[in-house]
Amino acid sequence: MLTRRHALAATGAALAAPWVQAQKPAVLRFAWWGGAARHAATLKAIAAFEARHPGTRIKAEYMGFGGYLERLTTQIAGGSEPDVMQINWAWLAMFSKRGNGFTNLDAHAPLLGTDQFSADDLAMGRVQGKLNALPASYTARVLLWNASTFSRAGLPLPTTWDELFASGAAFQSRLGARYHPLDGELYDMMLLAQAWVHQQHGMPYVDPTPGQPARVAMTRDAAQDWVRIYRRLVDSRTATTLPLRASLGGAEKPTEQQPDWVQGQWAGNYTWDSVIGLRAGTLAPGQQLALGAFPTLPGAKNSGLFGRPTLMLAMGRNCRQPELAARFIGYLLTDPDAAVLLGRSRGAPAARAPLQALLSGAGLPPLELKAHQAIQALKAEGRIDLPAPLFEHARLHRFMREVFETVAYGKSNDADAARRLVDEGNALLRRIQ
Repeated sequence: MLTRRHALAATGAALAAPWVQAQKPAVLRFAWWGGAARHAATLKAIAAFEARHPGTRIKAEYMGFGGYLERLTTQIAGGSEPDVMQINWAWLAMFSKRGNGFTNLDAHAPLLGTDQFSADDLAMGRVQGKLNALPASYTARVLLWNASTFSRAGLPLPTTWDELFASGAAFQSRLGARYHPLDGELYDMMLLAQAWVHQQHGMPYVDPTPGQPARVAMTRDAAQDWVRIYRRLVDSRTATTLPLRASLGGAEKPTEQQPDWVQGQWAGNYTWDSVIGLRAGTLAPGQQLALGAFPTLPGAKNSGLFGRPTLMLAMGRNCRQPELAARFIGYLLTDPDAAVLLGRSRGAPAARAPLQALLSGAGLPPLELKAHQAIQALKAEGRIDLPAPLFEHARLHRFMREVFETVAYGKSNDADAARRLVDEGNALLRRIQ
């Protein structure tokens, strides 16, 4: 039997329950990948957002890139994806083929600050007319050169394809067998070779025409040129070979972690402008990094440069607090105060106000600023085409790499590799789109 005291206590607890419930923090899950610098900057921005919105808690779910896509794929398939997530642009084609894989952000445009983005930047996040994601920044591939090593070799920085191909033999004869003008992971060299094909034949590997079924755009001859130019880069000793990189601790070991890069034996890199700081940060004293002119064949109508959003932020389809999630995305991508905290941890911001905040605070080192301005100028001129989203689909990516690995290890000739790239590539695209 309840005593009067117990009854009063029970009544009081019941009356207090709504108040207690109201004080529970609103929790959002935010997932991203990155390195230590990105993690630290993002956690600071999260703390600032929580301070600005009392009663809100952002649950940070962060890790390195390895395994991130696999985990996110499992979460999305099970309906347990984070409320806000960092994604690659190409993943829109994997997770939202009809535009309903993520929450449509158009309904929350004022909270997101979409007016700070260009029409082109917004278009990159649209699928079937629905705004699925917003870009943190835009990036493109650039050539970085160790000017000090080229000076020791008595060579100017390459400005044409012929100068690039000839630099390998010059390095070998003047500096020694360990020296290479260019380093990069296999995918880097595949993209550089594709740039030559795009300039020569006017086509990338996958047709990027919006609204059309994905297909291999390269003819058999163009695909054979793709393989031939890759082989020329490594056979001429211009670029480091896949077997060499594999023997030095892993074929996919980042360039900045390679001792030969640090000391200047490897004197170039074809990489994203957003990682210039990483490449420059490990160079030994006395090494000077410079931005190179991108080689262009006479008469080429397209630069062949590979550019796309660095990464994007999307809202989960099952997000239960879309307005709060939209405020958080808008804060990270468009708020000048957040820009100061985040710096260039996700590249030079695409939104106007954060970019100005970063530039006014000297947040972009001179070399990165030069690369950013050059890329934006080419982009404005329409000389950097947005690739087909399926070009970076995980399954197609694995297939292309496997083909080029057979070339790198001498297990297939150019004609066989080209045939596979066209015929098997088309068959795979039909299955995944």
